[in-house]
Amino acid sequence: MNLEIDFLDEVNEVTEQQINEIEKLLCYAAELEGVHDGSELSVTFVSNERIQEINRQYRDKDRATDVISFAMEEMGAGEIEVIGADMPRVLGDIIISVPRSREQAEEYNHSFMRELGFLAVHGFLHLLGYDHMNEEDEQKMFSRQKDILEGYGLGR
Repeated sequence: MNLEIDFLDEVNEVTEQQINEIEKLLCYAAELEGVHDGSELSVTFVSNERIQEINRQYRDKDRATDVISFAMEEMGAGEIEVIGADMPRVLGDIIISVPRSREQAEEYNHSFMRELGFLAVHGFLHLLGYDHMNEEDEQKMFSRQKDILEGYGLGR
């Protein structure tokens, strides 16, 4: 499985090794989810201030959070779906707060890498249409996250 992933580290705190590990994890998740080879997404690592700004602007929630995803395949009002045989599937964007990741890793007593992996998979599943707005959907999504992380070797 090969995903085209653009990584951007705005805080310069994520190592090349950690980025490579996130890439392998997301490719593993994509394979399990049946995502087409060559599908595209971006992963951006940001500060708490930046993710709060994004959360306020796009979700009307004026607080920092750990991860935000923007799925490109969700159709908004008045948008036209573009379909083409030669076009790559563009999944969307995952934005992860590095300071929040560090805080949560400490809080949950696991590694920073495990937390980054968890947040990347969580965001990735959102790009694929998973959600946790009700109890049934939450159970399905969280169970899938757990299976992916454990299968990859980043379980708790």
